[in-house]
Amino acid sequence: MKKAVSKLWKNWVDKIEAWSRSIVPAERDMSVSRTWEVIIITAIVCGVLCLLITCAHDIIDFHKMMAGHPVLRVLAWTGFTWTVLSVILLMGRTIGWFVYVAMASADENDAPALTVVIPAYNEGHMVRLAIDSAARARYPKGKLRIVAVDDGSKDDTWDHILAAAAEHPDVVMPLRQPRNQGKRAALAAGFRATDAEILVIVDSDSVIDEKALLAIAGPFRDPKVGAVAGKVSVYNLSQGFIPCLLYVNFLFIADFMRSWESNFRTVHCCAGALMAVRASAAKAVMNEWLGQTFLGGPCTIGDDRSLTNFILLRGLDTVYQRTAVVRTVVPSTYSKLCRMFIRWDRSYIREETRFLRHVVWSRPFKARFFALFDRFVTNTYTVICYTGIPLFFINVESKTYIPALFLAYTAWTSIFYLLYYLRQQRLNSAVYAFLYPYYSVFTLFWIFPYAALTLKNRSWMTR
Repeated sequence: MKKAVSKLWKNWVDKIEAWSRSIVPAERDMSVSRTWEVIIITAIVCGVLCLLITCAHDIIDFHKMMAGHPVLRVLAWTGFTWTVLSVILLMGRTIGWFVYVAMASADENDAPALTVVIPAYNEGHMVRLAIDSAARARYPKGKLRIVAVDDGSKDDTWDHILAAAAEHPDVVMPLRQPRNQGKRAALAAGFRATDAEILVIVDSDSVIDEKALLAIAGPFRDPKVGAVAGKVSVYNLSQGFIPCLLYVNFLFIADFMRSWESNFRTVHCCAGALMAVRASAAKAVMNEWLGQTFLGGPCTIGDDRSLTNFILLRGLDTVYQRTAVVRTVVPSTYSKLCRMFIRWDRSYIREETRFLRHVVWSRPFKARFFALFDRFVTNTYTVICYTGIPLFFINVESKTYIPALFLAYTAWTSIFYLLYYLRQQRLNSAVYAFLYPYYSVFTLFWIFPYAALTLKNRSWMTR
């Protein structure tokens, strides 16, 4: 028995090592030993299996307790079905994350003409850092242009743009809107000012890595690629607890989720902190994008996810490029964090509805299948959380059972966050990965319902 287990373990280690060697070294955030890689991946696989078994046991046990409560029995089996589907989705996402490999970066000899568009409103000195990072990025001379657009700022943003243009006169073009017209209008002004093949959008509070432009231009060798999402991380980690938590959140959104989506070439949102679009496609949809309305009013938020949907509707693919890294300034206070998430959830509801009604049906069969399965399980989770759990708590006789079960599953989630985090990051910051699910559950639970009830509010809120 001992020899059999030893042989099984050795085979598993060999497979993981072979897979690990196939990953491009530049993609990895840290240098880890293959033994550590094997341990973490094994823990994740075992954890997924244990999660499925535990959930099945708890829900079947709970179903027996519900004898005489037909409504609760239906809810229990609904929860069990969703749990099975969610574990299958988690396994799929995990495999997608494991097998994902970034596309090759563009070569300096054949890189396409590229323009970076940086829209800014009341950004102050940060816009200078954003422009400087793009100007100093590795890219062939003569093929890079930066258009910095001041969208009618009321502070010294224009002065910083002019200073950056003076420092990089052959690269930076300053544009100034006569009045504040919104981010879409500012981006459109930048799009119109160039005839480059590739347009790269960088937020004015974000700094890109030196190799980011070559990396994000690489996937456009494939004519089917219409947009590319960069990897978003946190710039202001030193500003406290909340930025550190958001670093964990971004790791999962920007890497774990988009790696999975990129495997079927349907990244749902190419984040505006760093995204690239094929200029011909962007200009073809620009009028529709600028004129988009929702619930009788103009769309003023969620420009990145909206543009992603427009690109997908044209039959082009959207992919993720892990090697194109940007670091963005995030909220450092609870109030600003809430306002950011409210804005994100409002645009999520709008664009998710549009994706499910129109976009997904234009995708190839494989992409459509995986996207529909993903969105069904993900969106059903919201319904279960906000309706099923309160109903259980109200009706079950043992009132302590549901809170205890809820806390247990939150702990499970935290452990998974920790394991996934440890595969890429160092141990000294792992406590934030464990704490984030608790922080989200107990302090941010109200945001999605509030966003859904206030969909008509189109305010940016963090300006």
